[in-house]
Amino acid sequence: MNLQETVLIQLRDLILRGEFEPGQRLAEQQLAERLGASRTPVRAALVTLEQEGLVEANDTGKYLVRQFTPREVADAIAVRGHLEGMAARLVAEHGVSRQLQAELQACLDEGDLALAANPLSYESYAAYAVVNDRFHALVLAASGNRALQRAVALNDKLPFAPASAMLPMQGTVTLDRDWMLYAHRQHHMLFAALKAGEGARAQALAIEHTEVAQMNMRMALERRAETERVLPAIRLVVGR
Repeated sequence: MNLQETVLIQLRDLILRGEFEPGQRLAEQQLAERLGASRTPVRAALVTLEQEGLVEANDTGKYLVRQFTPREVADAIAVRGHLEGMAARLVAEHGVSRQLQAELQACLDEGDLALAANPLSYESYAAYAVVNDRFHALVLAASGNRALQRAVALNDKLPFAPASAMLPMQGTVTLDRDWMLYAHRQHHMLFAALKAGEGARAQALAIEHTEVAQMNMRMALERRAETERVLPAIRLVVGR
């Protein structure tokens, strides 16, 4: 398993759960110790997070957590859904080549394998994130629309907009695992629509697919709010 991908997923999850304050510096050594990794995958993950708009580098090259709002995330996910919906419709209308069918089927097979674990670990998520990104990239590339591809690339620079950025992260929670399995079933349904040349259905499935990301964001924010309510009470009790 790619350690960099695992570290990236863990850092995204920590940021989403509010473990770091906006503007807080993310020190490589401290993060490496916290995640049980070396500084190399941490450094690579921070570069990716900067590209995704979750962190920003200051004048001295240090990474700071970027402030974002739930509305900003929701809007970016919604835009991605409509862009990918257009891509899926174009692919269905153009026809799916044998090579594309084989590549998409491989993604589905690898996804089935990654999600077979129960509960899901960070390694399971990392494995699924790789094939999830590949599945989305294959459909986008096959659309043949460069303007559409550039629009997706630009949108991916917004917080939690990329395809795998909002995968449910709490694998021990049954509801989260169910959402992951549902999202993967949508990939299977989308693949069937693409092969059948059903443009309208493929577009609708791609748009609906982003509801998993929206739902995960809502659940994450609810957990974050609950933690913020509980922690002051814990501190009060401990301080007595």
